[in-house]
Amino acid sequence: MMLIDIVLPAMGEGIVDATITKWLVSVGDMVTEDQSIAEIATDKVDSEIPSPAAGRVKEFLFKEGEVPKVGQTIAIIEEETDKQSQVQPPSAKTPHKEDSHATAIKKEETDTRSVEKPIPVADKKQPVVSPLVRTIVKQEGISDDELRQLKGTGLHGRITRDDILAYVGKRSKIIDKPKATVEDRGADASPAVEVVYMDRMRKLIAEHMVMSKQTSAHVTSFIEADVTNLVAWRNANKDSFQQREGHKLTLTPMFVEAAVKAIRQFPMINSSVDGDKILVKRNINIGIATALPNGNLIVPVVKDADKLNLAGLSAKVNQLAQRARENKLQPDEIQGGTFTITNLGMFETLTGTPIINQPQVAILAVGSITKRVVVIESDSGDSIGIRHMTMLSLSYDHRVIDGALGGMFLKVVRDNLQNFAP
Repeated sequence: MMLIDIVLPAMGEGIVDATITKWLVSVGDMVTEDQSIAEIATDKVDSEIPSPAAGRVKEFLFKEGEVPKVGQTIAIIEEETDKQSQVQPPSAKTPHKEDSHATAIKKEETDTRSVEKPIPVADKKQPVVSPLVRTIVKQEGISDDELRQLKGTGLHGRITRDDILAYVGKRSKIIDKPKATVEDRGADASPAVEVVYMDRMRKLIAEHMVMSKQTSAHVTSFIEADVTNLVAWRNANKDSFQQREGHKLTLTPMFVEAAVKAIRQFPMINSSVDGDKILVKRNINIGIATALPNGNLIVPVVKDADKLNLAGLSAKVNQLAQRARENKLQPDEIQGGTFTITNLGMFETLTGTPIINQPQVAILAVGSITKRVVVIESDSGDSIGIRHMTMLSLSYDHRVIDGALGGMFLKVVRDNLQNFAP
């Protein structure tokens, strides 16, 4: 018999713990390899923990509602041989022998729980929430009755960070809006000026944006691209593509493909900064800014985008966008991005100066595609025509990327779009 620890896995950069919302098995149950044994919730997404091996559930080290740290053992599985599996299993209440493995487990449990006591559920009717949500609830003075009335968008109706922040914003406008004083308005402001207080979500966005600006020396370069051929090809093939591949063909994967090809030529664009070291990433993982139904944004990541053709990119982009809208993204699907693309065209915005998504060093914004009268140059002479034009803007970290490198990269992206050949 072998005892196997099931640990809380690393779920992405910045995630250090998770709430066990539900055990899907009981002590004494037989489980198969990769069978889900627990549902967990982080401040970003919900997920499930699979069993690393087949065996019998021997012990749970945490209860539902408690918050283990990444790397901590949350359960123990007995991996049994065929012969031993026929023997009556010991009672779940019978402690295992004090071997070196058990001693280590008890020591780890004692050490970790002495540092930080897990957060329990208040009562059976109280919704299970993550530590961050619980902190916001406490700071905003939200009662248990209010919390129970909220409808969460997470797994099995769990209240997520976005849910509680949206409620805080609505609540502050309705019942908790501070009245502006003369000091708030300022000596020179007229009485007609309304003071609008930031809700918590807006404060968090502001802090993140300021942090990025304070971290990176932002520079933005612009270039115009003639995407007439690309638009024409997409319009001519979108119906047959959907029939063949089973999903819609949008322009987004074409922009991803153009950026990936340019990153191959200029790998320094695909890097991050660590002190005085530049970390050039070998994997090209493209983050795609995606709008959610509640008005917020999330950035799912297309991993190893350089290994996918146009059909593969299209399938992955559509899949991630759909999972984002349904709040079904896994932690790994929003982590590990090395370069980000944001599409301003959906808002009919011509161009913009996006803020770098830390710890990356560059972000590409694609403006609205509009028909314009332009001069068309050719070997036989210049002419005037109506073309589909878009503005590309690249914000980059001047600590790593100089104007020459940023300009060359942007030009190659433009050329890839103008010379589009599927």
